[in-house]
Amino acid sequence: VQLQASGGGLVQDGGSLKLSCAASARTFSPYAMGWFRQAPGKEREPVAVIGWSHTVTYYADSVKGRFTISRDSPKNTVHLQMNSLKPEDTAIYYCAAALSAQQMFHQRNGDYWGRGTQVTVSS
Repeated sequence: VQLQASGGGLVQDGGSLKLSCAASARTFSPYAMGWFRQAPGKEREPVAVIGWSHTVTYYADSVKGRFTISRDSPKNTVHLQMNSLKPEDTAIYYCAAALSAQQMFHQRNGDYWGRGTQVTVSS
């Protein structure tokens, strides 16, 4: 089971980034996929989660209206489009997979994890 995240980087306040997470076929379906983040000195928190059926999504209140999670099933990839980025979005972002989107989001945990990718938003 492997998850490979990419797309992090340095962006200015108000800018955009798109994160991608490539998963092995066995991981992707029928798993829910999610993005978490952890800022220095803070606990890891869920950012966005999408169910295997694409119709179920959860977002942290802090990113609603700015971030969009999507999954490309033929490519076993999940994306996180991040717009209107703020300095407080600066964190290491992790991709995760779990059988239940609801549990992943509300229990703030996944069954499988990828390595993180750094997102830095400068003011």
